[in-house]
Amino acid sequence: MEGLMRTQISQAGSQFLQQQTYPSLGPTFGSRVGRLFYRSSVIMRNQQSYSSSNSVAASVKPLEASSVGHFDNTLPTREVLDLWQSTNAVCFDVDSTVCLDEGIDELAEFCGAGQAVAEWTARAMSGSVSFEEALAARLALFNPSLSQVQDFLEKRPPRLSPGIDELVKTLKENGNDVYLISGGFRQMINPVASILGIPRENIFANNLLFGDYGEFKGFDVNEPTSRSGGKATAVRNIRKSHDYKTLAMIGDGATDLEARQPGGADLFICYGGVQLREGVAANADWLVFNFKDLINSLK
Repeated sequence: MEGLMRTQISQAGSQFLQQQTYPSLGPTFGSRVGRLFYRSSVIMRNQQSYSSSNSVAASVKPLEASSVGHFDNTLPTREVLDLWQSTNAVCFDVDSTVCLDEGIDELAEFCGAGQAVAEWTARAMSGSVSFEEALAARLALFNPSLSQVQDFLEKRPPRLSPGIDELVKTLKENGNDVYLISGGFRQMINPVASILGIPRENIFANNLLFGDYGEFKGFDVNEPTSRSGGKATAVRNIRKSHDYKTLAMIGDGATDLEARQPGGADLFICYGGVQLREGVAANADWLVFNFKDLINSLK
């Protein structure tokens, strides 16, 4: 019965939109009522895709319509859509955006310190503590050795978010350069870049340091992503080095939102398909829950 009601509502929304005419903007823009119908059908479609996808972790719960209905940026404005369609480069956060997991949380869990590290991650992503403080504190809780990292990578290969491979492919076909900018570690991000065909030089991330016997020695503090504001610094450097006219940042955390500033990203798209951080989502130029929406807007 629930499935039948959902189908009827979605069909009603589609029929309503088909009857509307909004010059140049397409059927999903304009009328406030039309926007509400469209948003309801998008949320329901996304709920179905989350529950049916075998690649999504059991811990990633479908989003309830009531939890996202108060956001007014789930549909892009004309200006935002124009920026997105004119990008020269797109920078992606990795954890909970390109990948389903928070890499450091998964590694910590593998090493026996999952819960304590996850609590620090939540604080870092909400912006309540400095990133460098959270990074050092998390690593100190389990001090991963080189052999543990290698064992982790072998036994737990990266799990990509649904649709990210197609989105990256579409961006490349449209002439965009694609970057991965992460507070995670190169050792764990390199395999992700290989899967997506992103060159190593387009990765900006932290680097774990090990001693002669593989013992944990810390992380490279010279990496810009090792400290607060680091993603914004990386984005500014990328833009300056390549003289991109329009650059977009896609992510889920406070450190991703920071990248949208003068000289940095022109556009911040919040991906809420894995983690929905309300303070970040509310300040995004565009909030999406399914990469298909970004793909379709480029075709």
